[in-house]
Amino acid sequence: MRLFANRDYRLLFGAQVIALFGTGLTTVALGLLAYDLAGPNAGTVLGTALAVKMVMYVVIAPLAAAYVDRLPRRTLLVTLDVIRGAVVLALPLVSEVWHIYVLIGLLQAGSAAFTPTFQAVIPDIVTDESHYTRALSASQVASTMESLLSPVLAAVALTFLSFDRLFLGTSAGFLLSALLVLSARVPNARPSAHTKAWDKAASGIRTFLRTPRLRGVMALNLVVAAAGSIVVVNTVNLVRDELGGSQSDVARMLAASGAGTLVAALVLPRLLDRVPARTVMTTGAGVLVAATAAAVTLSAAGLATWTGTAVIWAVIGIGMALIITPTGKVLRASVGRDEIPGAFAAQFSLSHLAWLLTYPVAGRLGTQAGLTAAWTVLAALAATGAAAALLLWPRHEEAATKTRSTVVASSSATGPASAPPSGPGPTTPARPVGDAPATDRSGLTRAA
Repeated sequence: MRLFANRDYRLLFGAQVIALFGTGLTTVALGLLAYDLAGPNAGTVLGTALAVKMVMYVVIAPLAAAYVDRLPRRTLLVTLDVIRGAVVLALPLVSEVWHIYVLIGLLQAGSAAFTPTFQAVIPDIVTDESHYTRALSASQVASTMESLLSPVLAAVALTFLSFDRLFLGTSAGFLLSALLVLSARVPNARPSAHTKAWDKAASGIRTFLRTPRLRGVMALNLVVAAAGSIVVVNTVNLVRDELGGSQSDVARMLAASGAGTLVAALVLPRLLDRVPARTVMTTGAGVLVAATAAAVTLSAAGLATWTGTAVIWAVIGIGMALIITPTGKVLRASVGRDEIPGAFAAQFSLSHLAWLLTYPVAGRLGTQAGLTAAWTVLAALAATGAAAALLLWPRHEEAATKTRSTVVASSSATGPASAPPSGPGPTTPARPVGDAPATDRSGLTRAA
């Protein structure tokens, strides 16, 4: 709560949360719009649109992180919100499928640039080192909460409104986000002339590739994306065509997955105090592999029911939470303080790269070959990711991660002068907050 006593951070965090939920509600409404335009081919349309989203996140986010210190940041954040609000306002007016792809490309390009810009501002307005780490974690938690609560909010809204009204609401949300940014003091960063933009964009990726436990996280990203794509892409056609449900039923089925994530998220904090993150995350991978296999079995046997589907969707939500929730802890325990922003930025891009692979499988293959074939491929990808995580993340690193997490927590409580060793590979010792200029502490843009 001391973190949120900072007025500027509170305003900017509120802007991020509102923008995140705007994007989440747009995704739900987009699925219904795709069904309205394409009917049985909605899976292909939605899968392609979401693949466009992932391309923007994978390509634009690292570049935005590398160049954001050369632009007026408050102006950029406000402009991105206004652009996204205008794009969402135009979505209900589309009459052709390709219109969706163009508008989604613009919308997600704005979102991909907003997140690294927001994260680059954090170290300049949150000057306490321990609060800075918590601020990064709060940003990740907000992204997780958006994915599980957006379907719930959409289910409530669709009880009273048609899906095209959701676009109007999310457009207003983006404008509110822009107003919050305007109300905050957002200092501009001085650009660094000593580091190439590509080096800044690639350093976080290099950290992942050279760190065994982070290579395991990359594999687990594939498990999450494979199982999550079944829910995000195929729920519309499953509910509308096979179960004969309504628009509200689509949102309710999505909410079942969100409820599973919420239940797990409430239990996990205490569990992670006693159980190593690797154990929790690999267990989550096993849960997702089992859930996708169950989905394939029911679909192949033609036994899909409301109750059975809702249970599987909820289990998928639980498994995703088991992997996603401890990720921030693993990132912080794997790198030095100066590398934390770059690690978070790299995880942002790499996790979306996994979704870029799985979205087209769920969408296009699901439409052309049927849900059973698509889910079989996705289940195989989930199993591959789970097996790779066990191989890439050695068991003996469980104790190392847990020990380092304890040291990091201890150093956060006593101040940055007691910062722990920075993990694998040579790193630069952490300096006291007061010794670091604002541009150095906005290292997320440089490290990314």
